[in-house]
Amino acid sequence: MRSAVLCSGGIDSTVLLAEELAAGHDATPLHVRCGLAWEDAEGRTLRRLLREAPLADRARALVTLTASVHDLYPANHWALAGSPPGFHAPDTAVYLPGRNLLLIATAAVWCLQNDVPRLVLGSLGGNPFPDATPAFFDAMSRACSLGLAQPLDVSAPYVSMSKVDVIARGRALAVPLRLTLSCMNPGQGDSPCGNCAKCRERSALGGD
Repeated sequence: MRSAVLCSGGIDSTVLLAEELAAGHDATPLHVRCGLAWEDAEGRTLRRLLREAPLADRARALVTLTASVHDLYPANHWALAGSPPGFHAPDTAVYLPGRNLLLIATAAVWCLQNDVPRLVLGSLGGNPFPDATPAFFDAMSRACSLGLAQPLDVSAPYVSMSKVDVIARGRALAVPLRLTLSCMNPGQGDSPCGNCAKCRERSALGGD
């Protein structure tokens, strides 16, 4: 089956892409750019990952789509300005309103145009945001199928898992987790800043 995987170059979406391929799906990585400060680094990270096993020569070519939030968020929004919440900020501080709604809707239209019946993303369990719940993903699957007049399975298979669970799955598939990027303000060479909330999350897991 053909599938599309929403990818950011982070641990969760990279492991998910590897699992889609291991399951025999003909998977396309999709990177939806919304105008956020770290997206150039995401794109470079994705291209590096796609040159490495177990993704190299197995995933389809990276597809980049655009769905800008510049008309939706204020110009001084931290995600546009490159000034993310600090190391000790709670998860709720990094909320981007409607992010999954926008990503899924954009990717769904691409799926329609390319005859792809399955769209997956790597949202984890414990995510506190309203657009990252099982009910939301179920509703989006129904809405996209109805609105596009073509069945589309919108799935978040990690929605009951923790980051530790996903890392274990990645290691089992020999995913190069060290090459993934989990930072909202990467520096030269796409190195993690070490000061944002995402870097804190990653450091708590041993830097993997």
